[in-house]
Amino acid sequence: MKKTKENNVSERVYIFDTTLRDGEQAPGNTMNTQEKLRVAKQLEALGVDIIEAGFPIASDGDFDAVRQIAQTVKNCEVAGLARANDADIDRAWEAIKVAAQPRIHTFISTSDIHLKYQFKKTRDEILKIAVQAVKRAKKHTRNVEFSAMDATRSDWDYLCRMFAEVIDAGAVTINVPDTVGYTIPEEFGKLIRYIVENVPNIGKAIISVHCHNDLGLAVSNSIAAIQNGARQVECTINGIGERAGNAALEEIAMILRTRKDIFPADTRIISEKIYPTSRLISSITGVGVQPNKAIVGANAFAHESGIHQDGLLKAKLTYEIMKPESVGISKSSLVLGKHSGRHAFRDRIEGLGYTLEEKELNLAFKRFKALSDIKKYIYDEDIEMIIMDEIYKIPEKYKLVYLNVNCGNVTIPTATVKLEVDGTVYQDVGFGDGPVDAIYKIIKKIVKTNSKLEKFSINSITQDMDAQGEVFVKLSEKGLVAIGKGADTDIIVASAKAYINALNRLEYVKKKKLEVK
Repeated sequence: MKKTKENNVSERVYIFDTTLRDGEQAPGNTMNTQEKLRVAKQLEALGVDIIEAGFPIASDGDFDAVRQIAQTVKNCEVAGLARANDADIDRAWEAIKVAAQPRIHTFISTSDIHLKYQFKKTRDEILKIAVQAVKRAKKHTRNVEFSAMDATRSDWDYLCRMFAEVIDAGAVTINVPDTVGYTIPEEFGKLIRYIVENVPNIGKAIISVHCHNDLGLAVSNSIAAIQNGARQVECTINGIGERAGNAALEEIAMILRTRKDIFPADTRIISEKIYPTSRLISSITGVGVQPNKAIVGANAFAHESGIHQDGLLKAKLTYEIMKPESVGISKSSLVLGKHSGRHAFRDRIEGLGYTLEEKELNLAFKRFKALSDIKKYIYDEDIEMIIMDEIYKIPEKYKLVYLNVNCGNVTIPTATVKLEVDGTVYQDVGFGDGPVDAIYKIIKKIVKTNSKLEKFSINSITQDMDAQGEVFVKLSEKGLVAIGKGADTDIIVASAKAYINALNRLEYVKKKKLEVK
């Protein structure tokens, strides 16, 4: 679609969100009524135009959830799904009639495959059922949508005849579903164009599309449909749904928003709420988003390649076509790993508050590269450890000489610690809530430190039962901060080493501060 003088003002593309209906039909995605209400409120805040709240006749629970959503949501339409029969349609109306803007969405198959094997009816019989269903729904509300299930495997002329007759019967939206994810963009675009050109009363209805992702083309097919005249897209958050899922709402919205040079059409989605909505769906369903998922994946705005990081630091637009803030993500992230370059490494060091001379930077970068061949991810704590080890040689004021711990489910954790402090050996015994707590209390008592433990984390360096554990400790005292690290096959020993290492660093930082003064 190219902008012309006649259509240089953006047209509206309506977003019909079916997360609560089709999205919930995927195995494991079932939500209770309260969860559905939370999602509905978030979708309303996100700016969707229509919420398909569920399939009211499916169960009493689904009926109740749809009715509560209809009572709650005010700023967008609420749709109830119904098969093309009186019982379904009446039940859907009972659920949604309290809505500020109710919609009945009725459907029946139109492909010869479904007619022969599922319905065992002729085309004329199905056409009659569809028209009767729309007329029944029209008695309840003027806002009726009709879907031709398996439209992309239907005869095009029969499909056009079906749409013409249901529009005459009162449908104001006609939906063209790619129910099994069968079509490809060029083909689907031609079908939508064919409908525009061959349904004589098409001007009385909005063309909608509902694409499944069985071949990974749901979003591409939806975009092709928009380019050829569709003005409603049925989609879900994170693309969840039956089998391989549906077209992803966040991708549709951001394609139109990002490529305004191509599309004279846009949604009313508040894009800054996309990421929080994605997170809500993941937390409720328990279905995570794959890291490389467009728009909302963990890696969508993360950069590890040195070339990309260098360009990004010079100008964001070199490797980002969208601002992360525009979808609700606070900022881009430069992931430090073996592909990262000096520019990103220097930027991270300066961000941590360190200023290194060129020789010192080279030394630290060499150590960083060696570490990145061992570890998949390099964290800020790793970088600070590199700086402390390679640039600032830390004298060992405190040294661990001996450690013994007794603990168990019927034993009070007891620790014996022997520590060398400036060449003098001290030993003490004490108790704690756990083995690490007992050790730390004794060490703190021996060295007489006033520092506060801010962070304690454990990572496995290697795999299997004999894995070497790595412990990170962060201490603070009067505005000064020190990071400590300890590694050992015994995680208790590693914990003691990390704490002592942090204490040594804290003493060094305190000394350096006094020297500066």
